[in-house]
Amino acid sequence: MSNPDPAWSLGSDDDFVLEEDENFGVGGIEGGDLPPFDETETPLVANESAAPPADDTFGLSAPASVALTAAPIMPREESRTTEQPVPRITIHAACDRHEISDIISGISADRRLARAEVTVETGGIEAAIARFAAQASPNLLIIDTLMQGQQMLHNLDRLAQVIEEGTKVVIIGAVNDIALFRELMARGVSEYIVPPMQPIDLIRTVCGLYVNPDKPFAGRVISVIGARGGIGASTIAHNLAWSIAERQDAGATLLDLDLSFGTAALDFNQDPPQSIADALMAPDRVDDVFLERVTTKQTQRLQMLTAPATLEREFELDAQSYEMVIERVRRTSPFVVLDLPHVWTSWIKNTLLSADDAIIVAGPDLASLRNTKNIIDLLKAMRPYDSPPAVVLSMVGVPKRPEIPFKDFAEALGCEPVAAIPFDPQLFGMAANNGQMVGEVAAQSKTAIALDALAATLTGRKPVEAKKSSLTDKIPFLKR
Repeated sequence: MSNPDPAWSLGSDDDFVLEEDENFGVGGIEGGDLPPFDETETPLVANESAAPPADDTFGLSAPASVALTAAPIMPREESRTTEQPVPRITIHAACDRHEISDIISGISADRRLARAEVTVETGGIEAAIARFAAQASPNLLIIDTLMQGQQMLHNLDRLAQVIEEGTKVVIIGAVNDIALFRELMARGVSEYIVPPMQPIDLIRTVCGLYVNPDKPFAGRVISVIGARGGIGASTIAHNLAWSIAERQDAGATLLDLDLSFGTAALDFNQDPPQSIADALMAPDRVDDVFLERVTTKQTQRLQMLTAPATLEREFELDAQSYEMVIERVRRTSPFVVLDLPHVWTSWIKNTLLSADDAIIVAGPDLASLRNTKNIIDLLKAMRPYDSPPAVVLSMVGVPKRPEIPFKDFAEALGCEPVAAIPFDPQLFGMAANNGQMVGEVAAQSKTAIALDALAATLTGRKPVEAKKSSLTDKIPFLKR
């Protein structure tokens, strides 16, 4: 294979990393020279029905073909990948196929691409050549083309003459030819994809191109909000964070964002000298050292940023402050649980929309049903490629109180709640007074088991069997 033309410089070798996957069919090369292609090797056909007819475009007697189709979307409990949002970039797509332009137009509203400026036009490679001969190149160029073989390569070489160095290029092609794929990679193309594909696959491809090489890790953000006040959303958020850390053995950070009335410090029997307000009021100063100073370490795996819980001042902060602090925290913890207050402001809305998982805590009453339905409809409309929000029914079974039956509640919502937490004032009261979580007070209770199951679903792990309480656990003096 000849050396690539120096004029085709769409990005450095470090800009693209290719991974071999049995579902995706993309080779595993990172920088350096491409390995020689053995003409005698057995053709790599991942999907025989999708393999194109043989041709001798590159002089191969038996061209190798591989179905470059997107990996299937995994069920909610199995898919735990977290795509980092792209930075503030420009993305331009030039498409030959209307269905591809529709997909790209649709994903432009996705939360992970919220910072990007996305434009779409028809005309494929020719349209892109005409446009960028007269104007500056975008940060990312997506080309959807029906061209194949030498015709595609010739026109891509023409495109390279008008594209600025550093522009990333993703090609959505029509032929699943491994030889063509290698030629494109040698020319500096970041990714080559062949339909069929789902919108989420293209989102993941774009996000993968902009992973911060210095800090590639990003934890999963779980937002918890009550459908109405006094329904126990904070209690569930705190117990959920504890269960993720202590029952699922995963690092977790709890953020109490109810600045005036937050109860995380009380529920965990803590009196920290600093709070999350210190970070929110100076988000530019928040780094690993700052977070270490303001974070309260509850257990080896659970830490938290508590609310100041004071009425001495009103906290009027913009949405960007919350976004910056949450973004910093997720760089340090595998799971971040947000305890959101029951209010509706721009930052609450933005936080729910940008979270990886949203949990709505509702009661079996009419007000909860209405509010939950409104929140679900909003999130589904504005997060079409994310998992739908999960609903937890709380305070179920209050004596002498008329309630909406579970089945009727689920039917009205159009989805079934993932858990029903029974009304148990003795259990929750004992846990609150002791500064403990339900899993510590009564590990075998229905509430603890339900919370552990929810934590397992969110982490993608199997539920952990709770250790049964022994006699020494129940009688304190026997522990001495």
